[in-house]
Amino acid sequence: MTRRRARGVQWLLLRLAGAGLLFATAGIHLDLYLTGYGTIPTIGPLFLFQVIAGFLAGAAVLATASRLAAAAGAILALSTLGGYLLTVQFGLFGFREVRTTAGIVAGIIEVTAFALLAVYAAAADPAGRRARPGSAVIPNVSWLQASVGASVVAVIAFGLLGGALAGAGGPGGAATGAPASASAGASLRTATIGGVTVLTNAAGRTLYWFAPDTPAKSVCNGSCAVYWPPVRGPLTAGAGVHGHLGTIKRADGSTQETYNGHPLYTYVGDSGPGQARGNNLDLNGGLWHIVRVGRS
Repeated sequence: MTRRRARGVQWLLLRLAGAGLLFATAGIHLDLYLTGYGTIPTIGPLFLFQVIAGFLAGAAVLATASRLAAAAGAILALSTLGGYLLTVQFGLFGFREVRTTAGIVAGIIEVTAFALLAVYAAAADPAGRRARPGSAVIPNVSWLQASVGASVVAVIAFGLLGGALAGAGGPGGAATGAPASASAGASLRTATIGGVTVLTNAAGRTLYWFAPDTPAKSVCNGSCAVYWPPVRGPLTAGAGVHGHLGTIKRADGSTQETYNGHPLYTYVGDSGPGQARGNNLDLNGGLWHIVRVGRS
């Protein structure tokens, strides 16, 4: 194989890898959208937009070999990472993300996708072929210059990702995607939603139970507990709350409150009191139901 041909193959592999990584991060966001994020106000539509944009950008890079398409894909990957970092570090649109395996993997993929596509978009064709569409808009630089520049940005991005994740809470921790389910000594309340009297925490947020749980065990762990933060205690029954309160030990050793034998949760899709977006959703391996006062 001649040197020119070998470089041409490297150029093709670079484009294929970049497009593949765009497909991968879009797939991760699609899974997250379908398993909980889709019902979160503002955040859900943004996830759907990223899914569509990611698949379209990946397809454009594959189909056109355009440097402009590669540049757009690189910008999309970096902006998606930026949104994730903002959500983890400071919160966005009332929602604060936590550290999850899916988030870490997506972040690594996005940085890598940016680096590969940025090199493809900026560097002159190493095989010496005629400039592709978009070359008049994106000036060529040497392969080495493009690689060094993309590598510097990638190192900075990895550093920011690592710093944000180091300070973020894990699933079920204090920094969950919704406000704390309950504070120590708080009283459970009732509210009427859609003509049904439901149990709420002290802040008025609707409480839920998970069908696969047992009276002694919660099976909602890991990323599930990000979408459905377990209710902590100790709690007391407020006015109008009739039923048996108890506690269980979770897999991480923490205590979770129960009502009539059901471990209790809030839902990140509820942005405030009076909402019950999680009722009858089939997510994270089973059905979720609002807790009706006085009923199992």
